[in-house]
Amino acid sequence: MSNESFENLSYEDRTFPPSESFVKNANAKSDIYDEANKDRLAFWEKQANRLHWDKKWSQVVDWQLPFAKWFIGGKLNASYNCLDVHVLAGRGNRVAFHFEGEPGDTLSLIHISEPTRRS
Repeated sequence: MSNESFENLSYEDRTFPPSESFVKNANAKSDIYDEANKDRLAFWEKQANRLHWDKKWSQVVDWQLPFAKWFIGGKLNASYNCLDVHVLAGRGNRVAFHFEGEPGDTLSLIHISEPTRRS
């Protein structure tokens, strides 16, 4: 593939607006963009604080183009944040993962055990 072909593939200017129903039910409302534009580092730090961190970061971002490292020094467990926090909040008997395959096979996993913290 030539460089010109690759450049053409990496350019996209179409937009696909969400449906009214999606907007109405979205957790994030349009004011989130204003908050992020006002102070992007404070915005992302606020979002990160919504997670459980085993070790808090010392720096929000180290941006050295073309590379960015986020939450320098921080340590978290993604599985704990995705699943165990919900069990601890009393929602452990709800479906944690639902799979629908073809031709119509399904699988629902429910996490009901108490989580154990591991660092």
